[in-house]
Amino acid sequence: MRIDNSTFERVEEFKYLGKTLTNQNFIPKEIKSRLRPGNACHHSMKNLLSSRLLSKNLKIKIYRTIILPVVLYGCETWSLTLREERKVRVFENMVLRRIFGPRRDEVMGEWGRLQNEELNDL
Repeated sequence: MRIDNSTFERVEEFKYLGKTLTNQNFIPKEIKSRLRPGNACHHSMKNLLSSRLLSKNLKIKIYRTIILPVVLYGCETWSLTLREERKVRVFENMVLRRIFGPRRDEVMGEWGRLQNEELNDL
C-alpha cells in the first residue's frame, strides 16, 4: 500500500499540553505565548501582591508558587538568546516591583521606582 503525500496537510504550529510547538522550533513565539497567561495570572493577583496586609516574604512565595510556574511551564526545552532572556527578566521585574512597591528617597523625600539592581539585591 502506497501513501500519497499530497493528501496530508502540513501543520506549521500547534498547541500540545499548553505548549506551542512549531515546525521551526521558534522559541520567541513560545515565550510570548507563555508570558500571556503569566500576565493574566499576575493581573488577577495584583491586588493581593500590592496589599499592605501581607508580608513581602508571603508575596514572594505566592509569586514563586502560582505565577512563575505558569510562565516557565515547558522551559526545559527552551534555548534562550539574550533577547528572550531579557523578556522573561522584564516580566519578573514587573512582578517584583509590584511586590516591593515604590522606594522613598530619604534625602529628597520623593517616591521613585526601584531600579533593576535594587530589585536583584532585595
